[in-house]
Amino acid sequence: MLTKSQINKLSYDIIGAAIEVHKQLGPGLLESVYQQCLIYELESNGIEVLSQVKVPLEYKGLRLAQSLRLDLIVEDVIIIELKTVEIIQPVHKAQLLSYMQLARKPKGLLMNFYTENLSKNVIPLVNNHFRDLPE
Repeated sequence: MLTKSQINKLSYDIIGAAIEVHKQLGPGLLESVYQQCLIYELESNGIEVLSQVKVPLEYKGLRLAQSLRLDLIVEDVIIIELKTVEIIQPVHKAQLLSYMQLARKPKGLLMNFYTENLSKNVIPLVNNHFRDLPE
């Protein structure tokens, strides 16, 4: 089990990799381009990352035919939700929080690559799974 500080350090490393991608490519490209390049950066740094991960959904014991599809899961603890939008809306944060809860992951990073300064457009989110981890 990872600690809060280990997860926060991993978040820092992820954001650094995303900034490198943004620095090389700039804003205005498709989300899928940033995703592929971020996967490359993370894996190049020895960080495990899975893309387009399906998470099954259940409702009151009923397994739904549809599943969630998460952009990225890093080291099985952090969900990364990538966006290329002019403005991050409250629904984007709510979406990531729902993903985190349903996938039982303690932390999420909402990253908007449609910007001049990526570091000001990364929103870290935590939930009760994070709260319950050791320091």
